[in-house]
Amino acid sequence: SEIAQKVYQDIGYSDDLEIEVNLVLQSKDIARGVDIGGAGDQGIMVGYATSETKELLPLEHVLATKLVRQLERLRLNNKLSFLKPDGKAQVTLKNNKVNSIVISTQHSNNISLEELRKEVIKEVIKPIITEYDKVYINPAGPFISGGFEADTGLTGRKIIADNYGPQIPVGGGAFSGKDATKVDRSAAYMARYLAVEYLKKYEAQKVLVKLAYAIGKKEPIMAIVDIDGRKEIIKDYDLTPQGIINFLNLRKPQFQERAHLGLFKGFTL
Repeated sequence: SEIAQKVYQDIGYSDDLEIEVNLVLQSKDIARGVDIGGAGDQGIMVGYATSETKELLPLEHVLATKLVRQLERLRLNNKLSFLKPDGKAQVTLKNNKVNSIVISTQHSNNISLEELRKEVIKEVIKPIITEYDKVYINPAGPFISGGFEADTGLTGRKIIADNYGPQIPVGGGAFSGKDATKVDRSAAYMARYLAVEYLKKYEAQKVLVKLAYAIGKKEPIMAIVDIDGRKEIIKDYDLTPQGIINFLNLRKPQFQERAHLGLFKGFTL
């Protein structure tokens, strides 16, 4: 509970939380397969890499991420003192150019919507995206109430944003709230690693990896890669849950940082 309270405060909220802790053992039916090194669930995990950005991620996803990082940066250095922690961004493209930008950001009640929109365009958008057709800033109006006070839930709320954006299929489920024995997390990380490896190896434009598992079984039941439309079976990698955990060092504490800075950060080895 102390950790939860600290994380909440580090995000930027000062109110006290009423925290309930409910700690239970994993189901024996699941543990039967996991304890011997099998996958913690069934699922098909997707990994993707593209040469269209230096991050090897889709352009719209990269730009939206840069916008929310800029919001956070300006809030933390107090350059835009009216900004509050809650917020999100969306970028749509047309012919590989930015068509529309949507930013919703929580703010204090001592600034007008007109002034907020002016400052966000100047300080948040323009340093990141210089040309665009349309922009929408807090299109529903004032955004005073944020965080848990305004909305509830956490795990699984934004799995598209956690992955590659809406152009790429999403496999498995949410990452957060799961340890690395759950292939929803570990195999998704490995699929991203493999996609980057194949992209570089073949100097490809786009690579899509799919890894499928059956609960309690160690080896994947499918491991394929699509390299610019050409499919191959993935070989010469240990794709068991324990093999992935060891290869990507997933026992090392890192999930909080990934939830903040990007789930696939650092999987280029």
